[in-house]
Amino acid sequence: MPGVLIAFDKWKSCFTAAQACEVAARALSGVGADWTCDLCPLSDGGEGFGKTLTERVGGEWRLEQVSGPVGGPVTSGFGLVRCDRLPSAVKDLLTGPFRESDRLGVVEMASASGLELVEAARRDPWRTGTGGTGELLVRAAEAGAAAIVLGIGGSATNDLGLGALGHLGVEALDQPGREVFPLTPGRWEEVAGFRGNVPPDFPPIFIACDVTNPLLGPHGCAAVYGPQKGLRPEDVPRMDAGAARMARMLCDYCRQPLSLCDAPGSGAAGGMAFGLCAAASARCVSGGDLFAAWMDLDRRLAECDVVLTGEGAFDATSLMGKGPGDIVRRASALGKRVVVLAGSVDPELRLPAGVIAKAVTPAGLSLCEAIASGPRLLAEAVAEAFAAYPAGAKEP
Repeated sequence: MPGVLIAFDKWKSCFTAAQACEVAARALSGVGADWTCDLCPLSDGGEGFGKTLTERVGGEWRLEQVSGPVGGPVTSGFGLVRCDRLPSAVKDLLTGPFRESDRLGVVEMASASGLELVEAARRDPWRTGTGGTGELLVRAAEAGAAAIVLGIGGSATNDLGLGALGHLGVEALDQPGREVFPLTPGRWEEVAGFRGNVPPDFPPIFIACDVTNPLLGPHGCAAVYGPQKGLRPEDVPRMDAGAARMARMLCDYCRQPLSLCDAPGSGAAGGMAFGLCAAASARCVSGGDLFAAWMDLDRRLAECDVVLTGEGAFDATSLMGKGPGDIVRRASALGKRVVVLAGSVDPELRLPAGVIAKAVTPAGLSLCEAIASGPRLLAEAVAEAFAAYPAGAKEP
């Protein structure tokens, strides 16, 4: 009986990673071979990261209401998992002196400060902040987490994590000494200094991240990711200059070298990685390696015959740290056949031998129509890709 590992990432505005995997599994049940399906929804640290990891090891998921990226309340949550249920490879990555009875907190930035929480017309990184993510970190600590893993994909923000730090104990002050709260980039000019510190007994924070962008400059968070979050191209230099000023102030206050701005990944999630590393001694770990270890991905890849993956748009960025690209890399290294199905596929993309990539959206279909028809289009593409696969065969 042939086995397929179904490992989709989310299709933005269409369906979640878990829903995409379920659509594909149902479609496979209608084709010739008697498939054994292993569903592994992917997350690059964004939407679904927290719940996926928590549920994988039988942890507890706690719902919480926190401040959203534009200030209104949103329903979010965090996970608590027992360290004795974690794969040893995860503990090796986190390198913490954890006792088996300790609990690890799992926080997902996208659920509190994510782009998907902001209507397209209201997306404006001058006005969005990370306060809600800070609230989740505090609540995970209050719940007894010995350490916290934070996934920072899918953010709506470019505030250097200063909104989150305000909840962790580092408050921004104006010239008369009043707190600037809530602190978003639109209010950076009011800031004259800082007060307070992250408590020394706050749990260690491990940031799951595969982005390598520095904080500032042409490859920094404002220039590369700001426009995706609603920043007008003509405002990028002003945002970058403001970020440079705030970064200098924070580094001076926390007695950190300004070279932290140049560290790979410091620009992740609008500088969230920079802020937490500067003020909370957070550490970045490879999100792809963490996810793979947590989900026992290499074993599952080794045991399957075919890998089915994809996302809304499969392009060059997919091969630069995103979940589907990591799946392609790992599966190809094992000599597995890989089928990539996505809403769109860059026809110029160079893929490893044995990887088939197909777009499920017919030519001429509008984006709105494609989104509305997403489940049907994916199901049809799965059926077509695997229809000629005879029972027991090794290639689709």
